[in-house]
Amino acid sequence: MSSPDTLDDWSPSPRQLERDAYRRRRSLQSLLIAVISTVVVGGALIAGVVSAPGWDRTRETFFNWDKAVESFPAVLEGFWVNVQVFLVSAVCVLLVGLLLAVLKTLRGPVFWPLRALATVYVDVFRGLPLILVLLLVGFGVPALNLTGVPTDPIVLGCVALVLTYSAYVAEVFRAGIESVHPSQRAAARSLGLSGPQSMRYVVLPQAVRRVVPPLLNDLASLTKDSGLISVLGAAIDAVRAAQIETATSFNFTPYVVAGVLFLILTIPLTRITDRVSRRYGAVPGGGHL
Repeated sequence: MSSPDTLDDWSPSPRQLERDAYRRRRSLQSLLIAVISTVVVGGALIAGVVSAPGWDRTRETFFNWDKAVESFPAVLEGFWVNVQVFLVSAVCVLLVGLLLAVLKTLRGPVFWPLRALATVYVDVFRGLPLILVLLLVGFGVPALNLTGVPTDPIVLGCVALVLTYSAYVAEVFRAGIESVHPSQRAAARSLGLSGPQSMRYVVLPQAVRRVVPPLLNDLASLTKDSGLISVLGAAIDAVRAAQIETATSFNFTPYVVAGVLFLILTIPLTRITDRVSRRYGAVPGGGHL
């Protein structure tokens, strides 16, 4: 066994130094090739766009800096509405989706009505286009004139988003629950845990961990689809604000401004999703997602 003094005196061998130098050269070479190829491809694309016959008109119509600065405050104020809609809807989607998944995985004939209701809900709202759900909820609910039911278009937009996305998230959670081996539930019951306790303390922690990447993907989609509440008209979100600004000058630059704001929100979430997917890509005992 080596002594501490021997470990302190250790130094890499000439062969190891040679290997490290080779790896550094290859990394630098790969970086240079990537930079050069990116510059060439990007330059070719930019040159192709700029040299197009209608580029001057397109630049004035879609990339007008003065119009972007003028419309930015209104679009940003509307974008804050989208952020609030996303945050509220995301929490409700996760809760409703988890409840639906648990109902669909209940066992025993006594729970058949609950399983059937959850299945019908998921099938219906996964089959309906989101834009149609927004129109049905946004205009159908106020038409009923029900006492105590909110008619604010932003609230109704959140309801429509939750109805649709909870159906998708429920299937994600259900897949995670069913991926947990039945022996886990049996072991929990043998230790004296009840059925609900087994689900809460044994099955759900494992299931949620396995489905984090697809859940983040659904949330990334939810950030973009929050802009669809503009179809309800009275909801002044980023898209609706851009539409109003465009109507005053027939310049489409405000739409580009709204798009950039959505990219600022969605790209970091996408990168987080990729990082989490790499981290949880291999599930112990469950293979790859």
